[in-house]
Amino acid sequence: MWLGIVSLFPDLIRQVADTGVIGRAARNGIVNLQVFNPRDFTSDKHQTVDDRPYGGGPGMVMMVEPLLAAVEAAHAVARQEAGNSAKVVFLTPQGTQLGQSRVAELSEHSALILIAGRYEGVDQRLLTLAVDEEISVGDYVVSGGELPALLLMDAMVRLLPGTLGNASSVIDESHLDGLLDYPQYTRPENVRGLGVPEVLLSGDHGAVQRWRRQRALQGTWQKRPDMLAHRELDEADVRLLEDTFAADEETRYAKK
Repeated sequence: MWLGIVSLFPDLIRQVADTGVIGRAARNGIVNLQVFNPRDFTSDKHQTVDDRPYGGGPGMVMMVEPLLAAVEAAHAVARQEAGNSAKVVFLTPQGTQLGQSRVAELSEHSALILIAGRYEGVDQRLLTLAVDEEISVGDYVVSGGELPALLLMDAMVRLLPGTLGNASSVIDESHLDGLLDYPQYTRPENVRGLGVPEVLLSGDHGAVQRWRRQRALQGTWQKRPDMLAHRELDEADVRLLEDTFAADEETRYAKK
């Protein structure tokens, strides 16, 4: 995958991208990451990339010309190195909420350009002329689009074949089938009086899988019921949830 990042803070992108999953994928040739700084495409000695908004108001707005030039430069490199033009994504709170299914779809593109905005936003004409999709990583505001871009990059790159050492990590990943992850345990078996569920020590793989599915359903129901609101559970999952509720009711009754 070829990734072009348009950002006023290329060092921030590079520092994070050199570590962890993204860094390993880059070193192994799984992802080719390049950063394009709009300041490099300005025509004045001060490398101006922002100006006051028309109509007045607080803050500054990123100018369209340097951004367009950076995106066009990224397209040229993408055509040369990836063999085709790239899809352009702008990270903004006004975009469509990002979910795992969309991450998976985006990870299948051979080339992507991610635009990280700053200040009070970008000139609307950039969106009209150059952006294919607007994406939000959550209903909150941060200082710029670099961190959202890095979040999206990390989520996508880990899905690329060869990135993770254990391929089953992707298959079994949290959210992949619309549920939260199940509880995890490791050594030692006892920590300050808290033990490990016996089923995980039993060696019964079928029982372990059933327990994990049940706990994923239970955790999703308790913590994120909205994730189940539009999901149609099969009979097996319904029975697992019913067994969970029955066990919880027995526990509450026994405590009384």
